[in-house]
Parts: sequence; C-alpha cells; structure tokens
Amino acid sequence: MIQVSHLTKKYGQNTAVDDISFEVKQGEIVGYLGPNGAGKSTTLKMLVGLLQPTSGEIAVAGYNAETELLELKRHIGYVPEEAQLYEHLTLVEHLQLIGRLYHLEERLIAQKIEELAKLFDMAFQANQRISGFSQGMRQKCIIMSALMHNPDVLFLDEPFTNLDVGTVTLMKALLQRLADLGKTILYCTHILEVAETLCPRIMIINSGKLIADAPVEELRQQTNQTALNEIFAQLTETTGIDEKTEEAIRIVMEGTPDA
Repeated sequence: MIQVSHLTKKYGQNTAVDDISFEVKQGEIVGYLGPNGAGKSTTLKMLVGLLQPTSGEIAVAGYNAETELLELKRHIGYVPEEAQLYEHLTLVEHLQLIGRLYHLEERLIAQKIEELAKLFDMAFQANQRISGFSQGMRQKCIIMSALMHNPDVLFLDEPFTNLDVGTVTLMKALLQRLADLGKTILYCTHILEVAETLCPRIMIINSGKLIADAPVEELRQQTNQTALNEIFAQLTETTGIDEKTEEAIRIVMEGTPDA
C-alpha cells in the first residue's frame, strides 16, 4: 500500500531525507521512529503530497504521488504534527467541510459527525467554535477529520499529543482494529513506549538515513537488547546519558548557594 523508492529531500546543502526506500503492506502498522530533526515529519509530508521530493518515487494505495496526487489524497488520512484548523468554525462545521471535500453524502456526513463526536466525548462541544478548544480537543478534531472518509492508508505524526489517557487507550485499540480490517498505518513518533505496544514492525531514521527496518523481535536479537528504548539508543548511538545527566546537573547548580 505504501511504496517508497530512493526518496530524498534537500534544503540547499542540508539533506533532510537521504535516499530511503521501504514498503508497507496492507494491514500493517509500522512505527517510524527517530530523534527530533531526524526526518520523520519531512518524510510524511512528502508521502501525503505536502512537500515535493528532491528525488525518488512514492506510490500510496496504488497511486503515484507525482502523476496521480489528487487520487492518492482521496485514499489517505493524515494527522500532522501541527495542524492548522479553521478556528472560526464549530466542530460540526469543520467536519462538514471535510466530508464535503471528500464528496460524502450529506446524510452520511451528519451521521458520522454525530457518532464520532460522541465516541470522542465531544458531543457537548460539537457546536462550539474551535478557537475556544483546548489542545486536546483540537487534537481530537484533527483525528476525527482524518477518519471521516474511511481512508485506506493512515499517516499519523505524533497523533497522541495532548490526548487524555482514555482517548489514548481508545486510539490504540481503534488502530489495531483498523489494521485488522485491512487499513495500512504509518505511525510516526519519538514516544517509544507507545510504538513498542502498538507497532509489530519498526523503522528508525537518523540524520535522514533509514538505519533499521525490521520486526521488533528481530531488532531485539540484532542488538541483544530487550526494551525498545535500549534498541533505539544503541542503533542511534545515543550514549553517555549518565555523563550528560551529571553535566546538566553541574550546569544547573553552578553558582547557587548549594553548589
């Protein structure tokens, strides 16, 4: 469902994504991990058509991102890391707009809005303007927008940001069931605990390069580590944490009476 071949994105002399290739099959949930600035969000923006690659090829749900981008977008749902919402609209008006952009029937739009708002505990706020929403409520609005049109492929960039525990629990179960039903999910995060429980397969990008792509169990065997955070630290060479911690303490305490 997702095919990426030699994908590269450059900004001047800086290479944000460096010649990466991978495939995600129908029904897979794949975790796309990496440190801040590693190229995760840049990759997703190219996959959904928000950024033009410097080179390489992308196909999603059988559609080429260069020649069939509009059709590709009909089949995907996208939860960006930072979304721009129409703040003067209410939740109902925003979701109506999304449904109409995807040419859903008005009856179905109304039904989905009512049921999704209830599912995400937003029924009381359904006719309130988004400008008055908390960060968690805004995130729920973004997620509902991505689900409205029943996409074949979901691209999720830190989707659990600002969500309460109950909604995170719901989302984990929902994503598992969607995968069981044949949906393809690329889950981009740096929160390793969530990825470890949700994603059977992990890809790791570091400094723009794809440095790992394997089932979690295979990565455990490869690194002789058990926990995903230990695997991640080893593969990304994130070492010297104890030394850095002591250095941070020294900097913070320096010059104070207790130092």
